Amino acid sequence: MATTTNNIVTTLSPNISGCIKVELANITARGNFGSIQPVLEKYETGLLLLLGFAGVSVILALLHQLVRKHVYHDVNNVDTAFDAGGRVSTSLTAVTVASQFLWPGDILQSSTITVKSGISGPLWYTVGAALNIALFPIVSVYLKTRAPGAKTYLQIMKARYGKPAHVIFVILALLVNLCVISTLLVAGVTTIQSYTVGASDEFCVMIIAVLFGSYSFIGGLGTTFYVSYFNAVLIFGILIALNVNILYSPNDDSGIGSIDKIYEKMECLIAPEGNAERSYFTFKSENGLVWAFMGLCVTASLTYCDQAAWQSRIAAKPLQGVLGFLIAAYIWFAIPISISTSAGLAYLSMSLDNSSSILSPEDVDAGLVTPFMAERFLGNVGGVLIVTMVAMTLMSTGSGEVMAVSSIIVYDIYQVYINPFRKSHDAEDCILCNKRLNKQSKSVDQSVTCTCPNVIACQECKTDEEINSKEGLTYIGQYRCQYHGRYRQYQERMLGYKSWCILWVTIGIVPLGLAVISSGIDLNWIMLNGFIVTLPCFPPVVLSIFWSKTSRAGVISGALFGVVCGVSVSLGVASTYEGGLDNFLVNTVQNFSVMGGAATSMGVSFLVTFLVSCGTHNIKSKNDVKREWTKLRDIDNPLHPWSQLYTEDIPGLEKGDNPTEEQLDFVFKKARILAYVGGAVTVVLFVGIVPGVMLSLHVLTVSQFEIWTLILQIFCFSMATVVVIVAPTEEIIQICRQRKENKKERRRKRRSNMSAYINGIPLDST
Repeated sequence: MATTTNNIVTTLSPNISGCIKVELANITARGNFGSIQPVLEKYETGLLLLLGFAGVSVILALLHQLVRKHVYHDVNNVDTAFDAGGRVSTSLTAVTVASQFLWPGDILQSSTITVKSGISGPLWYTVGAALNIALFPIVSVYLKTRAPGAKTYLQIMKARYGKPAHVIFVILALLVNLCVISTLLVAGVTTIQSYTVGASDEFCVMIIAVLFGSYSFIGGLGTTFYVSYFNAVLIFGILIALNVNILYSPNDDSGIGSIDKIYEKMECLIAPEGNAERSYFTFKSENGLVWAFMGLCVTASLTYCDQAAWQSRIAAKPLQGVLGFLIAAYIWFAIPISISTSAGLAYLSMSLDNSSSILSPEDVDAGLVTPFMAERFLGNVGGVLIVTMVAMTLMSTGSGEVMAVSSIIVYDIYQVYINPFRKSHDAEDCILCNKRLNKQSKSVDQSVTCTCPNVIACQECKTDEEINSKEGLTYIGQYRCQYHGRYRQYQERMLGYKSWCILWVTIGIVPLGLAVISSGIDLNWIMLNGFIVTLPCFPPVVLSIFWSKTSRAGVISGALFGVVCGVSVSLGVASTYEGGLDNFLVNTVQNFSVMGGAATSMGVSFLVTFLVSCGTHNIKSKNDVKREWTKLRDIDNPLHPWSQLYTEDIPGLEKGDNPTEEQLDFVFKKARILAYVGGAVTVVLFVGIVPGVMLSLHVLTVSQFEIWTLILQIFCFSMATVVVIVAPTEEIIQICRQRKENKKERRRKRRSNMSAYINGIPLDST
């Protein structure tokens, strides 16, 4: 994402070191621009991306499916397709979240921000995003304890406020996914075309669509965790190779290759207005602060309003999820800030005396600084590596979006509006028998309350499983249980629909991509204007999880007023620039247009939601509060109750029993404390200590610049170690532990069956 270029009058002044200081505008005015040379033929790009990465991803998908089938025994389960079993490890959660938040723009456009702002750009670019990633666990831990059975955050909106609010937030959620997928397509097509000879839009979009959906179709959400690890390892490997070549390998052609040479050359450049002393080596930058605010708003929309983020969180238990998201903030932070600092600053250094190789302003705004530097320092191999990095980010983020859209369609559209199991079902009624769930005293009339047994204790279900295992039959219609049989048939139909849904969402990416590319809308416009529309979703969702008095009227009016006011302010400010709204695409992404629209949409949404809820809520007592949160705890799949995940965490909880809200709060108190403490530490570090120290230095000396760059590289290497070593180690340990538990369970059943055989009792075939 690139800001508008400042119109700066070129000035010359002598430097203390003896060189003549000159602005970058003076160099680009010479008009002798270089370009990125395509290094791959179309068939080579196809082989690399389709047979290479997509092929490896399919293998990883099959591996994940085998693990779920033979270790966890839940492969034929709709919920597993969208929550990966709910037991994803801490480090794998961290790697996946970091990979899914790592967009092509983080690799491409972060260097553009460095060129426009200097060393302040990468820091401020990452601060806002890391802040949201770090604070999200505080929200998510409450989601997991108050709505442990929810697969989408939209199910919470439906349970609390009914269908009208649900419809509005489904539309907003899909708009978020639309914006994300569109930006991925634009960035992916730009990169592939820059390195591939004669690559058409259709060719690029087709490849990207295959990368998005190939392995998701096979293994569901769980596969994205395995593939995200593979992607993260490759990204860090390429990142380290690029950084080492730029910063520590002197290059005769470029005249740089060391930190001190980069500093020496950049001292002869005058930075844009707004930088302290017009220096590129200062963190006091107006442009950088603008990016910090916009990055905060963009990532708030993506973190709290994108189902892909919630999906990754739902796939882990509270403690593992909280810790995973906190670690993800550090992993993500290391990538864009290190690559943009090295590639962006090296580009500025080369720009001083290599005018024939300087990119045009359009290419810089398109995010081609990083690819250009990779090709310059690593030759054709560098081009292949950058294509690889972009492909990795496309696969991780894109597959997460495919699964997010598919889960919304399955859980919030198809199961609610198109083909519900019961058309007239109330949230407080049992989905199986349509009778009132008995949460009151035992004196309640049992004829109007649910008496369905828990699926774990249901003897008729055990009989069905015994018959199916003997006859080898699992097709629809084979279940005879009077309580769960019909719902099992419905879930099996949903399992098939899920696969078709993923397929059609993937296919739908092709016409969407062609439409976006043909419209001429760039990455910058989509992102900055997209989150103005989707950001009003953020306050109602967060308040719905934290505040029991949030009302239906509050969330609906807050979301709608936020959208209307945000768009109106953005257009109003844009109309004040030269050309007004006639120059629509340019003026609507001006800094103040975007900042005004974003601040208004989020602020109005929060205020309206809060004030209207204060006047319209029906919470009068503690019982009302308890009833409101009970709506969320009732979100469940009766065939796969969420309580099964917590039997090992809650002492004395028998299989089939639901823990109370008090039990969940007590057991996951550690997760909540970790979320608060970890979030506070991360905020203090990213927003307080690091920026405070760097701002106090005013303009960095060469020694201070060397220390800062060295710290970034050490941090990058440390996070690479976490990704490469810790994640697979923890996953293997978890699989081995589960296999050990399976062996214990089999031995227990053998002893039970032997005892039953001796006493003439029917055998336990489960």
